[in-house]
Amino acid sequence: MTQATTGLQAGATTGTGVVVCQQLTRVFKDFWMRDRARAVSNLSFEIHPREVFGLLGPNGSGKSTTIKMILGLLRPTSGRVAVFGKAPTDVAIKKRIGYLPEESYLYGFLNGRETLEYYGKLFELDHRTRERRIDELLDMVGLTGAQFRPVREYSKGMQRRIGIAQALINDPDFLILDEPTTGLDPIGTRQIKDLIIELGRRGKTVLLSSHLLADVEDCVDRLVILYGGQKRAEGTCADLLESHSKTTIETDTLDEATLAEVDRLIRQRSGGERGVSRVSRPRQTLEELFLDIVDKARAEQLGTSGATSGGQTPAFLKSIEPEAGEALIDSLVKASDAPAEPAPSPMAADTGTKIEPASDQGAGGERNEIVDKLMGRGEEAAPPPPPPVKAYEPPKGVDSSVIDSLLGGGPDKDGAGEQSGDARERG
Repeated sequence: MTQATTGLQAGATTGTGVVVCQQLTRVFKDFWMRDRARAVSNLSFEIHPREVFGLLGPNGSGKSTTIKMILGLLRPTSGRVAVFGKAPTDVAIKKRIGYLPEESYLYGFLNGRETLEYYGKLFELDHRTRERRIDELLDMVGLTGAQFRPVREYSKGMQRRIGIAQALINDPDFLILDEPTTGLDPIGTRQIKDLIIELGRRGKTVLLSSHLLADVEDCVDRLVILYGGQKRAEGTCADLLESHSKTTIETDTLDEATLAEVDRLIRQRSGGERGVSRVSRPRQTLEELFLDIVDKARAEQLGTSGATSGGQTPAFLKSIEPEAGEALIDSLVKASDAPAEPAPSPMAADTGTKIEPASDQGAGGERNEIVDKLMGRGEEAAPPPPPPVKAYEPPKGVDSSVIDSLLGGGPDKDGAGEQSGDARERG
């Protein structure tokens, strides 16, 4: 048994997090089995349930390699990794994971809707659930208008959008997003960040890997920064980003005399060692300016041929199960289809005589007949009677005895013969 296999089995029984990595190492070798690159080296971290976890680092820092080991696509050279308390190669945990790879590996000859249909069938979703989720996801990522276009005609940003939709089709407990905002415009980037925050609030566990620090800062609860396959820092955003050498005071606009007085007071209290180092006015971010311009353009109803801004988060990702009402209706229909058991006949309290059940011909019976007709369970209507066959009447002026003789005689052959004899005598 190899060392990596031993690590997987041991990792399946340690830790209580959704993902537990202990001394994880991955070394790529060349054809002669010589060490070619050490992608990950002695990496240890844990992802807690209901947490948005950030995996940060520059290109080539080992982020994608770590994700592939968590998914079981790569075996670690050494160390331990467990997902949901089991080895990553355990097939049972796959249906609880949603994965968006760094590159969108999609079938170009399928359109957007067929792509989601394909992935929904892989997770064995029933037809009704699959169709409802596809409609909601297409609306969420803004591709409803382009759902019937082949994926090969999509832009890179549109392919990332449909890739995010396929990662959510199975309503995963653990969502892995590897560079999810690559190729997206600022509108899509903002939407994906809002989606990640919403999923975290709804109790999903999310692993977000990116080298775009601004995208991660607004979303994650805790993060790890990698460099050269090694962990360089770990903690919450507040712990890692808070500066302990500066103090920021924000007020309404102050005049020069007030600023000078504040500076004099600070220098007086600090013994002349510190004072006001910089005075500036707050400004909005470029992202806020961009989104504001786009919102104004939409208010003017300007058209666009690309992806739209998208709709609301699907209900099934919000832990709201609309199937519950449908399941109740199905159960009621099945109960009405089943033969009813005869209820015991109650006895009169005083006389002891048996009380007969009400006839179906009453009001209750009429209601049952109406319900049966509405549900399509009523008896089939009898076909209308055929129209009466009209007896043949010969045209006026035609001797019917001749026709009767040709047909072999009427109902009374003797009478017919006498009638034909009389006719001959008249002739």
